Amino acid sequence: MASSVFSLASATPSASLSSHDIEKISSQGKLNLRNTSLCFKKEKNNPFMKTKSFGRISMVVASNVSRFEGITMAPPDPILGVSEAFKADNHELKLNLGVGAYRTEELQPYVLDVVKKADKLLLEKGENREYLPIEGLAAFNKVTADLLFGADNPVIKQQRVATVQGLSGTGSLRLAAALIERYFPRGEVLISSPTWGNHKNIFNDAKVPWSEYRYYDPKTVGLDFEGMIADIKAAPEGSFILLHGCAHNPTGIDPTPEQWEIIADVIQEKNHIPFFDIAYQGFASGSLDADAASVRMFVARGMEVIAAQSYSKNLGLYAERIGAINVVCSSPDAAARVKSQLKRIARPMYSNPPVHGARIVANIVGDAALFKEWNAEMEMMAGRIKNVRHKLFDSLSSKDKSGKDWSFVLKQIGMFSFTGLNKAQCDNMTNKWHVYMTKDGRISLAGLSLAKCEYLADAIIDSYHNVS
Repeated sequence: MASSVFSLASATPSASLSSHDIEKISSQGKLNLRNTSLCFKKEKNNPFMKTKSFGRISMVVASNVSRFEGITMAPPDPILGVSEAFKADNHELKLNLGVGAYRTEELQPYVLDVVKKADKLLLEKGENREYLPIEGLAAFNKVTADLLFGADNPVIKQQRVATVQGLSGTGSLRLAAALIERYFPRGEVLISSPTWGNHKNIFNDAKVPWSEYRYYDPKTVGLDFEGMIADIKAAPEGSFILLHGCAHNPTGIDPTPEQWEIIADVIQEKNHIPFFDIAYQGFASGSLDADAASVRMFVARGMEVIAAQSYSKNLGLYAERIGAINVVCSSPDAAARVKSQLKRIARPMYSNPPVHGARIVANIVGDAALFKEWNAEMEMMAGRIKNVRHKLFDSLSSKDKSGKDWSFVLKQIGMFSFTGLNKAQCDNMTNKWHVYMTKDGRISLAGLSLAKCEYLADAIIDSYHNVS
C-alpha cells in the first residue's frame, strides 16, 4: 500500500489523521485496536476505498492496488530480445547475428534503390490514403499470386486462388491459422523441428493443435529426411503440413528437388494439406522462379495448397508489414467462399491492411523496368550473403586444426546458418565474444560482413571446442 488516510468518526467531530497519528494515539492509550474486530466494505462510489470499523471508530483506507495485479511479466522475445541486448553492449567488436534483416557490408540497414524509386513515384502521383478493402489492394493481390504461382499457371487463369493481403508473413499465417481453427475443428498442424520461433506462438494463439516432424539431424548438421518422411506418414490423415518453401528458418537446410517430389508423394497419399511459409522468394537463390519451385510443383499435381508470403526480406519492406495468404482450391466457387471467410476473419482482427507497401510491390512488379531492377538487386543481396557464407567456411576450415568438417555451412542456403552450437556454447559466443545470436545456434549471415568472418570463426571454434 503506497499511502493511507484514516478518517476517525466518534461522538466528537470527525478528524483526518495520518497512519503515524493513529499509531501515536494508540501508543498513548487513547485508541486501543489490539482486541478490536475488523470489518471491510467498499465505498459505494470508489472501489479502491475500504472502510475499517473499530467499535465506534471508522477508518477509510485509500489503496492504489491495480486490477491488473494478477498479470505476470512476459518473457522477452527470443529473437527481438537479442537486438535489445546487442544495443546495450558497448564492445567495439560486437555482432548482431540474431535478427533476420539484411545489412550492407558496412553492417547498415539497406533500402533497395528500386523501393526508393517506387516511393518517389507514389509521392508524385499523390494518391489518397483511403481505407483499402478488407482483402487489400487488388493490384497487389494479383501480382503477388502471379509471382508465387506464375502468371500463366492454370490455377490463376481458372480463378482457383483465394488471395488476401495480410500483415506480412506473421499476419498472413495467423489468418490461415484462424481459418483452420474455424473450419477444420479436428485439424492438426505438423511443424518442422526446429522451425521459426513464432510458428508455435501463432498456432497456440489461434487454438490450433500442432506437433513436430523431424527435420534437423544434429549428427550431420543436415536434413533428417527419413525421419521427416516417417513422421508425415504417421500423422493423422488430413493434417496440415507446414513447409518452408525455400531457405528453411532456422537451419538453412532445404530438401533437394528429388526429395521434394517424395515429400509431395507422401502428403498426397495421406490426403494431407501442404501449408507453405514463403518468406524468402527471390532472396534465397536470387531467382524468384527457382525459390517458388517447391510450391509450384505441389500445385501442378492438382493439390489444394495454403501459402503465406512476405515481402520483408526480398524488398526490404520490414516495417511496412506487407504479405499475403493464398489458398489454392479445387474450384473457383470454393476459392470465392474461402476468400469470403478470410475477409470475415480479418475484419474484427485488424479491419483492413496498410496501403503504402502494397502499392510499392504492385508498382515494382507491374513496371517492366522496375521489375528488372528489383531482380538485379535481389541477386546482389543473395550474392553478398553467399560470399559471406564462403568466407566463413574458409575461415573456419583454415583456423580449426581439429579436422572437423565445416562443409555444412556451404550446403545451407539463405540468410541463416545453423551452427550446431548448443545453448551453453551460444552463451559463450555472447558473453566472451560479444556475438549475439539465438540460443538454438542460428546465426544470420545477412548481419555479417566479409571483414568480420575471421573474428566470427574464432568465436565459433572457441565455443565449439572449449565449451561442452
